[in-house]
Amino acid sequence: MARARRLSEAQIAEALELAKDADSVELKLTVPDTDQRSAVMALGMDPLEAEIRQVVFFDTPDLQLDTAGLVVRARRARKGGDTTVKLRPVVPTDLPRKLRRSRDFGVEVDAMPGAFVCSGSLRSSADNRRIQQVIMGERAIRKLFSAEQRRLFAERAPAGVELDSLVPLGPVNVIKLKFSPTGFARRLVAELWSFPDMTRVLELSTKCAPAETVRVVGEARAFLTERGIDLTGEQATKTRKALAYFAKAATSIE
Repeated sequence: MARARRLSEAQIAEALELAKDADSVELKLTVPDTDQRSAVMALGMDPLEAEIRQVVFFDTPDLQLDTAGLVVRARRARKGGDTTVKLRPVVPTDLPRKLRRSRDFGVEVDAMPGAFVCSGSLRSSADNRRIQQVIMGERAIRKLFSAEQRRLFAERAPAGVELDSLVPLGPVNVIKLKFSPTGFARRLVAELWSFPDMTRVLELSTKCAPAETVRVVGEARAFLTERGIDLTGEQATKTRKALAYFAKAATSIE
C-alpha cells in the first residue's frame, strides 16, 4: 500500500514560518481520476448545489509569465467575475509595504501532500461580458485589469512582455461546490475542472487561519482517510495543468 505523501520536517518548518506572516492557509488535495466518483459519494457531495464557473489564464505561448512566477487570470461566475495577478512563490516579509497594505492583496500558503507554495494575489472585480469579449479577441486584455493590477504586472513581468501581448489560455469549465460534510467540522470546497480532451481535475480544499494549520491538517487527513479518500495520488495544481494544456494547444494552432 502506498504511503501518504508528507512534507519533510524541514519543509514543514519552512511552511509554518511562511504561514506566520500570511493571511490564510489553504489545504488542498487532488483526487486521482479513478477515485473521483467514489470520493463524491463518500463525502456526500450534491452537484445540484454547485456553481458553474469559467476560468481563463493569460500568458505567452511559451509560458514566460509562469516561468517568472507570475499568474494572470480571469474568472466568470454567476455572481460576477474577477481578475487576479498572482505572484508565486513569495516570502511575505519581502513584499513591498504598499502592496501588502492594499485591501485587494492577500498572501496565502497553499499546502498539499508533499508540497507547499506561498502566493500573493491582487484581485479586482470584473464584468462577465467583458471577460467573454477578451476571450473572443474583441477587447484588449489590459482593459480587464485595475490600474493597481497593471502596475504590479509591469513591475514583475519579463522585459518586453505586455498585457496585450499575452494570449488567452482557456477557458476551462469549472464546477465549484462548497459543502459541510458529515463528520467534519469545517467547510470543504470541491472544484472539478473539465478540459476539452475530457480529462478532469478534482480538487478538495479547506481554508484556515495560520495559527490553526497543524491542527486542521491532522483533522483533515484523519477525516479523508476514514472516508477512503486516497492521499497518496500524484498532486498537480489546477493552474499548472491548465497552463500546460492550453499552451500546448495554442502552440499547435500556430
